[in-house]
Amino acid sequence: MKFKSLFFTVSLVLLFLASGFQAEAQSLEDFEEKVTEFTLDNGLTFLVIERPIAPVVSFVTYVDVGGANEPVGHTGIAHIFEHMAFKGTQYIGTNNWKKEKKALDKLDQAYQMWLEEKYSPNPDSTQLSKLWENFQQQQEEAKQYVVNNEFSQIIERNGGTGLNAGTGADQTVYFYSLPENRTELWFSLESDRFKNPVFREFYVEKEVVREERRMRTESSPIGRLVEEFLSVAYTAHPYGRPVVGWDSDITATTMEDAREFYNTYYVPNNITIAIAGDVNPDNIKNLAKTYFGGLKEGPEPPPVYTKEPEQRGERRFEMVEQNQPIYLMGYHTVPQDHPDFEALQLLGSVISGGRTSRLYKRMVEEEQTALQVSAFNGFPGTKFETMFMTLAVPNRGVSIDTVETTIYEEIEKIKDGDITQEELERAKTNARAGLIRSLDSNSGLARAFASAEAQKGDWRSVFTDLEDLQQVTLDDLQRVAETYFTQDNRTVGIIKNAEETQEVADANQ
Repeated sequence: MKFKSLFFTVSLVLLFLASGFQAEAQSLEDFEEKVTEFTLDNGLTFLVIERPIAPVVSFVTYVDVGGANEPVGHTGIAHIFEHMAFKGTQYIGTNNWKKEKKALDKLDQAYQMWLEEKYSPNPDSTQLSKLWENFQQQQEEAKQYVVNNEFSQIIERNGGTGLNAGTGADQTVYFYSLPENRTELWFSLESDRFKNPVFREFYVEKEVVREERRMRTESSPIGRLVEEFLSVAYTAHPYGRPVVGWDSDITATTMEDAREFYNTYYVPNNITIAIAGDVNPDNIKNLAKTYFGGLKEGPEPPPVYTKEPEQRGERRFEMVEQNQPIYLMGYHTVPQDHPDFEALQLLGSVISGGRTSRLYKRMVEEEQTALQVSAFNGFPGTKFETMFMTLAVPNRGVSIDTVETTIYEEIEKIKDGDITQEELERAKTNARAGLIRSLDSNSGLARAFASAEAQKGDWRSVFTDLEDLQQVTLDDLQRVAETYFTQDNRTVGIIKNAEETQEVADANQ
């Protein structure tokens, strides 16, 4: 995904976080009649959602692993493995798997030898060059067996659309849609690529991931700000590490590391598959047993034990960039299974959820101090203790201090109880509208239900969470603001414009 502009990035963040605001398109009772759930003997869970509107079926494979689960020294490995899943199988994407496998084994051995020398106490530059040359030769050897893009081309030739995947702090999700009469093709392809991952073009894809890091973070002021912010806000929990990975960790990751990661987390009891569209549940169950029944059961993946310690005081940092100023502020809050989570979600909507929200009306429309302002709860993930974030871009000539002061003033008003029932009801209405939009397609249904089933143990939480939102009161909003929006619990990151900073320095000399 390319981050072409600040506003595009902000929009993506808001769209992502808005998925937490899921509202009612149909009743839970209606869906209970349409959803069939079953679990194979190996622990793999299936959700089948009957929606015979058109002869199309959407498939979502949700793996309960993301950046927060990565081992120390291998940040980005979840994302790297996501790329591997599109490289085919032992039968697709190769012209001779037996020879290719031998070449891949030699390739990984060559890379490990180079890596060992590179990170030795006294690396020998001559030896490093020889080892790298050998690695490149092995890479050329493996390359001759590759049939590029064959996996995706098969899907496209059979009418597939929307082939993609995404890795976040909490999850990795694979998805696409096919005509109803190609359902068995999906079972064949999906089971094959996850039963026996081939790690084809592993080191080529690592460079693709590295390039994504350059575009998202190193070449993007907002990307650099967010990465620095998380590393400052989180001192212990893995939410403080970048999902795309640190550059040195990307370098250090080998095929053997990725295979160990796969064996640990890509086990059936850690995967949920949702299928929505013109389907017959009995047929789906038979296909599931046939194609996924042979997926070997594995041990329960290790949980994340680390908890972020209580913050002892405000943390602040500044970055000087050739860029317009940006203000980013966050408070540590709670995971999605905490009773206060819903109130914090609604509070984000009240503070800055659309043109009728407090900050937008005051800062963008009335005082015109900001080009963009947004507030939201649930970043970078929601399985563990998360953050309530506020991002603002000041108008030309407006100082960061002015923007910051305005945001604090509005937060203090809420802590003082200055909030209306109308604002709360508007936020709840937005929540209901959110689910109508998210469940208006096969793909949206499958992704929402798979996520709820995997993270909360029940797809019905898509609806019960909405019911919990409806129970939130004005007193709840005031209480959570008083509890979490404190100075000691706050982290602030600022981008200052390099030219303006220099002008101030010159004036003070």
